[in-house]
This record gives sequence, C-alpha cells and structure tokens, in this order.
Amino acid sequence: MQNDSQVKIQVRNLSKVFGDDPKKALKLRDEGLKRPEILEKTGQTLGLSNIDFDVRDGELLVIMGLSGSGKSTLIRCLNRLIEPTEGDIIIGGENIPRLSEKALLQCRRRHFSMVFQNFALFPHRTVQMNAEYGLEIRGIPKAERQEKATHALKQVGLEGWEHAYPTQLSGGMQQRVGLARALANDASVLLMDEAFSALDPLIRRDMQQELIELQHRTKKTTIFITHDLDEAINIGDRIILLRDGEIVQIGTPEEILTHPADDYVARFIQGVDKSRVVSAQRTMRPVRATARDTDGPRTVLRKMVENGLDSIYVVDRERRLLGIVTVDEIDAAAKSGQEAIDTLISKDFPSVGPDEPLASLYKMFTGNSYPIAVIDEDSRLMGVVVKGAVLEQLAEAEAE
Repeated sequence: MQNDSQVKIQVRNLSKVFGDDPKKALKLRDEGLKRPEILEKTGQTLGLSNIDFDVRDGELLVIMGLSGSGKSTLIRCLNRLIEPTEGDIIIGGENIPRLSEKALLQCRRRHFSMVFQNFALFPHRTVQMNAEYGLEIRGIPKAERQEKATHALKQVGLEGWEHAYPTQLSGGMQQRVGLARALANDASVLLMDEAFSALDPLIRRDMQQELIELQHRTKKTTIFITHDLDEAINIGDRIILLRDGEIVQIGTPEEILTHPADDYVARFIQGVDKSRVVSAQRTMRPVRATARDTDGPRTVLRKMVENGLDSIYVVDRERRLLGIVTVDEIDAAAKSGQEAIDTLISKDFPSVGPDEPLASLYKMFTGNSYPIAVIDEDSRLMGVVVKGAVLEQLAEAEAE
C-alpha cells in the first residue's frame, strides 16, 4: 500500500463516552486521567479517546486489540450505529456525525456494507435470496438485484449454490454468503467485525486468504476488526492497535513487529514469527553494479572485476531487469572478441517482489548461488538479497 494513496475516510479527534454525563468524563480526560480513573470518579466509560487516522482508498485496514480495547465501538462509530460523543468522520465530503437521520441513511447506503461474526443469514431464504436481501430492502428491481447478487456469489466462490439454504452450508460457506450480501450492495467501504472469529482455525485461514484475493481483485476499501494478532498480520495492509480506547500504534505489520511503539506493543507481539512478515525490501542491499544490455563483454568484465562479482544483473535503459550473466561467460566472450552480451543473458535467476516475506527468501537459496533480485511491479531492479543478510535477519528475529 503506497503512502500517497487517496484518502477514503478521515477520522479526527473521535471520542465516545458511555454514560449520562460525557462532558464531565471528557474534562477529566483532558486533565490527564485515564479510563479506569474516569470510571471510578464519574461512573462514565471512556470507550474511545481522541482517535485520529486515515483510511486509504482500496486498502485493507485492520483494527485490533484485546477485549474491551474499543475496536467494535470504533467500527460502529464510523457508520453511526453508535453515536460518537465528539469528533469528525469524513467520507466523500460528508461529516457523518453531523448528518441528519435522512442524510445518514443515504450515506450508509452509498458507503457502508457490514459483515458480522454471526453470519446473520435468514434460514428460510435461499443463498440467492440472502445475498439479495440488502438490495431488496432498498427497493432495487428484482431483475437488477438478482444480477448483482449472482455476480457477488460468483466473486466469493458460491456459484452453483444459489438455491441452497444456509443449513446446507458449512460455516465458511455461510460467511461467504454474508460477504456476498455486502458486496452485492456495492458500497464503497466494507466493514467486517470479527467476521471470521466463529470459524474453526482451518476454515478461518482459508477465509483470510480468500479475503486477501477478493480485496486484491475488487480494490474494495475494507476495515477489518479482530483480536487475533496472527490474523491482523496475515491480512492487513496496515494495523491500528488499540488499548483502553486509545491508539497505541499505527503501521504496516512489518513496522509494528520490527519497531513496536512501546513496551505494551512489544509484549503484545512477543512470540510472533517475524520471518513471515519481515520483507525482502527490508532485507535487500543496494546493487553494487549492473550491466546494460548495450554494454560489450569488456565493459561488463571491467565492472565485475572492479566490484568483485562473479555474476551481474543486466538491465535496460529504464532499469528493467533482463537477466544475469556470469564472469566465466563474459571472460570467454571478451577473449573471443565478441561485441555483444545479448546471447549470454540468462533468464534463469531468482527474483521476488519487495513484499516477499523472509521465510520464503531463505528457501530460494537452496541450489542457487545468485543473489535474489528484488524487483518492483514494472520489473525494475530495486536491490538484491544475499544469503548472509537473510541469516542475519532470521537470527535477529529469533533473538527478539
């Protein structure tokens, strides 16, 4: 997820107090008191306090924390299922806390679909009819809602199950119906509150992977609530970690695992296998030298000798990676008077994207002596990963 992505939702100074005198609670908060002290003095519960973050268009943002941290309160404040006490939530130029009831209803229909933990399917309705339900209550004509629901069911892998009933489906399939219903509504933001918590571990892992693939295909902005750190790391582009209604850290899974904001976060992530998250981009090193496809063998040989290389990656004018050549082949070509290297370039080399996890990199060195090329989405060479750097990172991960 790029930092310059368009912002979809802005949340500023959002707070929620549960109780009949919220101003008193907020006054004590502003004086420096925390949730337990405020509860003791006022009987008011500070559910959320000064929450600030942006949701980027097309990202999968995970909000996580332990029970009572405020994560479910936060997601319900976003669409005003829970009324915020103060703050702004801006989407599409509309400030949700300030909308009238009529405008709020229209805003919800345009922008928010929600998937819950308990599936919330109607047992007397078929899969197709369940997927159509949100469109039906909006008054969408039958033919149109059938078409949209059928397409949504296909997206979640339930094509052919349209006439089945929920009791005929597994837990994972039932959750897919709930997801299809949300997709059929075609809202711009998908809210998922502990959506996979009721599933057994194997089905849960499958659903996580399906969500990642679905989000990649549809580019749907998704906000996902969980208390499970492994789940957050597995699916999240970024993670917001809450404690007692406050944000303690926002970052990518790698940023949170490698640079915890405080002792609480460090304890929270203790024991997590960092090799699944630490990326090739973090591990890679600058390329000492590259060859151009227009270079002759003598030029390439000089670069290799000067930099102590026994192989060198070949790039074009835009730094797109074309392949690799070895010093023995280049030396032989130079001695024979060959003028071009195009016939020497091998396509048989290891390459990964910048987000490839450390655990995968180590396996790639088996039977391979070349550095692993790290390339961007346009096949441009970003850097290389050498075996020593991977071993070093793995040792650091184990030490932590």
